[in-house]
Amino acid sequence: MKFRVERDVLADAVTWVARGLSPRPPVPVLAGVLLEAHDDGTLTLSAFDYEVSARVTVAAEVSEAGTALVLGRLLADISRNLPDRPIDIATEGNKVQVTCGSSRFSLLLMPSEDYPTLPTSPEASGTIAGDVFTQAVGQVSIAADRGDTLPILTGVRVEVEGDKVTLLATDRYRLAMRELNWSPSASDASHVALVPARNLSDTAKSLGASGKVEIALGASAGGEGLIGFEAGQRRATTRLLDGEYPKVTSIFPTSVDSVCVISTPGLVEAVKRVALVAERNTPVRLRFTDGQVIIEAGTGDDAQASEAVEATLTGPELEIAFNPQFLLDGLGALGTAYARLSFTQPSRPAVISGQDEADGEADESYRYVLMPVRFAN
Repeated sequence: MKFRVERDVLADAVTWVARGLSPRPPVPVLAGVLLEAHDDGTLTLSAFDYEVSARVTVAAEVSEAGTALVLGRLLADISRNLPDRPIDIATEGNKVQVTCGSSRFSLLLMPSEDYPTLPTSPEASGTIAGDVFTQAVGQVSIAADRGDTLPILTGVRVEVEGDKVTLLATDRYRLAMRELNWSPSASDASHVALVPARNLSDTAKSLGASGKVEIALGASAGGEGLIGFEAGQRRATTRLLDGEYPKVTSIFPTSVDSVCVISTPGLVEAVKRVALVAERNTPVRLRFTDGQVIIEAGTGDDAQASEAVEATLTGPELEIAFNPQFLLDGLGALGTAYARLSFTQPSRPAVISGQDEADGEADESYRYVLMPVRFAN
């Protein structure tokens, strides 16, 4: 195998493909990136660890078609640090020679015959705008569980009905739900998939810059129990989580007693400042009155802080306490100038949604439900 490729092209491709490689793979070949140089002047780079696969095709000047398997993270580090000149890569015996200007590296060739077969390329079940996909996944994945006690809650539930997609995640303390539209290949599309939140988040960030992202579900995904993504020349698959997701939509309150509309950046800044004195796991208290909300933290002999922010309250006044980080996560995901906080009672979950104007309509496409923290009166 022998080819020449632009430095930035190789660096981007290897970095993207190698991003999911485990630092401690169960078998050594799974730390590798497979390079396939083709006679048509393309180079395909692939990585696969039985859970996640990634594949990208780039342009290259191929002198000799062939295949080589090399350590992925090492090749990514080398290609990112080489001077901005074309890179020549060639196999020589049991080594892969990487040359760029006067820089020369000799990498060990790994046994490509031991490398697992990648899932077949997914066929699109539908497409979605890249920026919308990235935003929606970011809004929901913040609420997925990061622990191992309930593996099913580490996923994002993706439900497709026709042209409507609903993303849902919860860690039992908060719940995030985003509804959006996509362009399905079939008008009667109906799927439910439970995607590991971390993998989905990584994929959305890396593919979302493209104009559109193709998503493959069910039999089109390239294998049983997979979901596939494609944007430009990048293709990825992720193994789905097994199990029945709990029916958590019942957490959404059916009635609302009080609604507060407040500037999102104003509330975020105030909560950040007040939370500086909140010891680990201590809540911030919010007192909603007509015209303002007072945010407080700290009690007794501890450090204390308070700040008032202008707000509009409809309904009875109330006092409620939240985990400050969970509150900031939800506010940070809104992406709107104003936050709308809906309450029933101080002991019941609150719903955070966004709106573009102080007296405008609420945008219910994204809702973040937050459990309050009990505090001593």
